Amino acid sequence: MSDADSLRLFVLDTNVLMHDPTALFRFQEHDLFLPMVVLEELDAGKKGVSEVARNVRQVSRFLDDLIGNADKERIDEGLPLPGPCNGNGNGHDDQPLPPAGRLYLQTHNLANELPAYLPGKNVDNSILATTLSLQETRQDRLVTLVSKDINLRIKARVLGIQAEDYYNDKVLDDADLLYTGVARIDGDFWAEHGRNLESWQQGERTYYRFKTPLVERPHSQQCLYTEGEEQFEAIVKDHDTDGTTVQLATDYRKGHNSVWGINARNTEQNFALNLLLDPEVDIVSLLGAAGTGKTLLALAAGLQQTLDTRRYREIIITRVTIPVGEDIGFLPGTEEEKMAPWMGALMDNLEVLTQSEVGGEWGRAATDDLIQKRIKLRSLNFMRGRTFLNRYIILDEAQNLTSKQMKTLITRAGPGSKIVCLGNISQIDTPYLSETTSGLTFVVERFRDWLHSGHITLARGERSRLADFASEML
Repeated sequence: MSDADSLRLFVLDTNVLMHDPTALFRFQEHDLFLPMVVLEELDAGKKGVSEVARNVRQVSRFLDDLIGNADKERIDEGLPLPGPCNGNGNGHDDQPLPPAGRLYLQTHNLANELPAYLPGKNVDNSILATTLSLQETRQDRLVTLVSKDINLRIKARVLGIQAEDYYNDKVLDDADLLYTGVARIDGDFWAEHGRNLESWQQGERTYYRFKTPLVERPHSQQCLYTEGEEQFEAIVKDHDTDGTTVQLATDYRKGHNSVWGINARNTEQNFALNLLLDPEVDIVSLLGAAGTGKTLLALAAGLQQTLDTRRYREIIITRVTIPVGEDIGFLPGTEEEKMAPWMGALMDNLEVLTQSEVGGEWGRAATDDLIQKRIKLRSLNFMRGRTFLNRYIILDEAQNLTSKQMKTLITRAGPGSKIVCLGNISQIDTPYLSETTSGLTFVVERFRDWLHSGHITLARGERSRLADFASEML
């Protein structure tokens, strides 16, 4: 097979460009084809302030730059796509550029009748008819339809068209390979690692320096533990070829070490509180199924650091407003009043944290009033361009955010702020997102080697025995 035969022609569906505007430049040396109906759909989706509308407008700008002043003859020949770089960066372009494909726009009618068992002339069928025609006219290329729409890919395969999902935003191959943030040390820990050991105190913290490797590939802020009578729990603070430095974890399972009235119930929750209360950790991601305590732990740590130690000025909570059932429609009121129905989990956990009997009803009312003044509910729609100083920011249901949305939100954090990302990647409600392409998965993988980030996957449910049984059996 020659090099020309190995090149492919990818037909892009509209949702690929709506999902990632830079998809035009992600196919290396292969060629792209945009049906005219895709351009029509992009034109229809350009209005508004949503993330999709912004992506569509960015695609239009990319296309405008690519076309430039080209006449129809040049467009028919295909517009050259830029390679990953333009020269060697020092003003000399004598270095060979990486191979790049061409972009073809539909400039004439590609007639092809769909089978009678596929009736109708909707957009999807028009894209399928165009792809079938390309298969007949461009037999020198392997024509592939790329779409985030599962049903369109199914119909394409029924018609004998090769169809693929858009994989460029895929963070890892399997969600089971996602970094958990916790590692168990097997064997007799102190017998194996206690010989070449240094220890010291720094303030209230205890540190150990081990010369022998504790785990195969340690990460910063990774949580290590042993099982047995002499239980050891520590967090990796530094690691290199000469050894690993760990900080002994504080035990928040005991009553005197409670955080805003609650205690950790298992090892993962204890590590989560250690990371949430560590001022050196700027971003914490907590994954886990319903009932594992993600929201409760994040709120308790936020309240203690906002109201008790005054490390942060206030707590800001936001989340994606995607309904599970039918949408309840327009909501009147201010921004916080509109967000209130989406914050049921917040209110439920605040009831747990403010149920103290000290002071009676008057004391609880005063506490509720103080908390309401320090907790702000904010919509994602108004986050762009803002900067939060000394804030404790909770991104709830973060699994429904794209990687681009996560970048937009995390870059809002100013000096002295901390971001906590909560979510369950097995409950994704956003169209075209999966466990391996979720923005939450993106953050966990990209931040796991950074010194000031921590991650914990909460495995054990602590809500109730009924909820635990339902999670396993239903």
